[in-house]
Amino acid sequence: MTATKITIPDELLPADGRFGAGPARIRRAQIEALNSAASDVLGTSHRQAPVKKLVARIRTSLAELFDLPSGYEVVLGNGGSTAFWDVAAFGLVRERAAHATFGEFGQKFAKATDEAPHLQDSLILTAEPGTSAIPSPASFAEATGNSDGAPDVYAWPHNETSTGVATTITRPEGIDDDALVVIDATSGAGGLPVDITATDVYYFAPQKNMGSDGGLWVAIMSPKAIARAQEIKDSGRWIPASLDLVTAIENSRKDQTYNTPAVTTLVLLAEQIEWINGNGGLEWATARTRETSGFVYDWADATEVAHPFVENPDDRSSVVTTIDFDDSVDAALVASVLRNNGIVDVEPYRKLGRNQLRIATFVSVDPDDVKALLASIDFVIDALA
Repeated sequence: MTATKITIPDELLPADGRFGAGPARIRRAQIEALNSAASDVLGTSHRQAPVKKLVARIRTSLAELFDLPSGYEVVLGNGGSTAFWDVAAFGLVRERAAHATFGEFGQKFAKATDEAPHLQDSLILTAEPGTSAIPSPASFAEATGNSDGAPDVYAWPHNETSTGVATTITRPEGIDDDALVVIDATSGAGGLPVDITATDVYYFAPQKNMGSDGGLWVAIMSPKAIARAQEIKDSGRWIPASLDLVTAIENSRKDQTYNTPAVTTLVLLAEQIEWINGNGGLEWATARTRETSGFVYDWADATEVAHPFVENPDDRSSVVTTIDFDDSVDAALVASVLRNNGIVDVEPYRKLGRNQLRIATFVSVDPDDVKALLASIDFVIDALA
């Protein structure tokens, strides 16, 4: 049977066929809220009360979601995580950054600081895709034998979207007291457990687990990180205005962004955070993603033709799952059949180049949809055999 002629029975199909790792599915209730808010906030000044109240909702709801300690602040800026890597290279790294990389996002941030002409060469600890790593002074013992080489920023992803690897966020042992822990939470924020006090900057873009559109970065910053940003600005370092972290901090305190934001993104984000909080907050959200990802991993462990790409269960993400198939199954063909039947975006990360499916189990993904997806995959594999 050819791929184009395989029709998955309606009773097997998920109610919502979107399983992409970003942009991720947006809930219908968010769209309805956007329609309701359109006349109040779309096409109006972001310096006026309606949009500023929207930003305030986001900042207040995130403070609740992550149970922020006194002095921590929620800062917003335009441009997404890609822009924030440059923001951090200009406004957070005093002299040298240390990175752990085990996928695409970690590598890109490491490249941003390593190539910055005003910084020392970055220290980069690289792990194979499908495994994790945490940077620490012990990791770079030879490179940090003198104080001039000691990093003042330690950075790594909470969740690597490209590979489905997650880490436990702790402050690395032995780092200097004034060193900053900077965590890329783009696909993990709101779906993975975290103790914010272990971080100084926990940043993300909202188009993944936060169920919104792109074009925005959000950073939860400790008092120490805020002070570092001010210190660097006061040092006279040249910083482009659009990447000036102090400017972003000052504008966020006024419940606005320096540049005009995508207000649609703000509406969707505010609704998503309040939905998570209304259902029980981070504890509820992480339990839900753990359940849905568990369905995928259990299925992969039980079937004869597939297995989790991330071998160590402790490294497996509960928001982005990656499943390898043996040579008897063409995963790309399976994904094509699924797409023809309305189940989309389960292809693997393009640069990883594996015979694999990548299934997002973000908090917006209904557990029953994941069960239906797995039944659909079984149907397609049998049909192609």
